[in-house]
This record gives sequence, C-alpha cells and structure tokens, in this order.
Amino acid sequence: MRSLAQIFRVERTKNYTVMSNHHFKNKNLTLKAKGLLSLMLSLPDDWNYNMQGLATLSRDGIDSVRSEIKELEHHGYVERHRLRNEYGFYGDTEYIIREVPLGEEND
Repeated sequence: MRSLAQIFRVERTKNYTVMSNHHFKNKNLTLKAKGLLSLMLSLPDDWNYNMQGLATLSRDGIDSVRSEIKELEHHGYVERHRLRNEYGFYGDTEYIIREVPLGEEND
C-alpha cells in the first residue's frame, strides 16, 4: 500500500534565493554545513564574510561557525585566503564561495 504525501508549494514573489542543489544532495556534508552554505549563498556579494558576522546571523556561536567553515573548505565549497596590505602585513581574509566545488561542475 502506498502512503499519501502532502505537497506544499511556496509562491516565490520576492526575497528568495536561487542556488544549486549540489550541496543539499552531498551526503558528506552535515546539515549544519548545508545550512551555513545556503545562508552564505543568500547574502549579497558585498557582504563582509567573517566568523563574527556569520555567527551573528544565527544562535550558533563563533566556534560552531568556524567548524562548519572548515568542513565546507574540506569539501571544496569555501576557500579562504589571507590578504596582505601594502606593507606586507596580513589584513583581510578573502572568501571564495562556490555553489559547486571545483572539478564537480559537470556532475
């Protein structure tokens, strides 16, 4: 006997994000990492991605955010590069956020 499922549809008229389903289907990612990546993909391009800023967007603390960023880095969804200023000192961190990791674009 087949069970009946309820289907809910959401009318998307404003304030929504379109993103790849790749990370949602990746069984190697935790639900927290999937949620953080989805949140990061929903933010404007000029948003200041830093641990403290990301932590303010949820009730998870900075340690949790740091752990999820490392997981996303491990799986190729996030790259971080420390930038040097004109004097050679480390300054800002550049984040590269990918909907699909390099090399998996055609999967």
